Amino acid sequence: MIRRLAGLIVVGLVASVAPGVGVAAVTCPIGLPQGSDPATLGPADFVERIDNPFWPMAPGTTWVYREADTHGNEQKVVVKVKERTREILGISATVVRDVVSQDGELVEDTLDWYAQDVCGNVWYMGESTKEYENGQVVTTAGSWEAGVDGALAGVVVPADPQVGMAYRQEYLADEAEDSAEVLSLDEQAQVPYGHFAEVLLTKDFTPLHPRVLEYKLYAEGIGPVLVLGVSGGSDREELLRFEAPSP
Repeated sequence: MIRRLAGLIVVGLVASVAPGVGVAAVTCPIGLPQGSDPATLGPADFVERIDNPFWPMAPGTTWVYREADTHGNEQKVVVKVKERTREILGISATVVRDVVSQDGELVEDTLDWYAQDVCGNVWYMGESTKEYENGQVVTTAGSWEAGVDGALAGVVVPADPQVGMAYRQEYLADEAEDSAEVLSLDEQAQVPYGHFAEVLLTKDFTPLHPRVLEYKLYAEGIGPVLVLGVSGGSDREELLRFEAPSP
């Protein structure tokens, strides 16, 4: 999932864990995945809606980001939760489309698949990605699906984040081996969309690129608001606009 190690790190951070609807008050029988350890997942372990407070994904929800590097290059990133689902390992996964463009030209078009377990952990089930040059697909590298060719699902947001908690985000040997660790629960973030307190801060890393490190900040009720490349790049990805469907 570190497809574009770039940034969203806001110049301020703040987060306390405040479990949302359907996330806490359960002794979770499902442990957070680690490394290449297999995870036994089935339909009975999952719920229909993704309502983890740090990344709720109701159909129709849209995030618009600006991603910029130190050379002044900017890309627009539009992320939207689709109405449709995809069955993976018998689990109904929510489809999220992630479209990246630069100067009006398509750069990348990705379908990500997520599902929430009964405890509130949001699992990353895979992605189908295409990168473009001059309107033509040049690569689909980075695509994977849990259960196919040894690929394993991972967690993108835990149900009850705690400082020091580490977990696998995705696993396909030598292709996608991202992990994350919770650094703080009481940060602040300032982005064009607004100022956020009580922000969850994680660091994302991968053994495939040991010098690459990314910080991500998640605001309650919104999701990712800022991503910062802190090693192996210094890109910044920040939230410009957020739209959620009416309850």
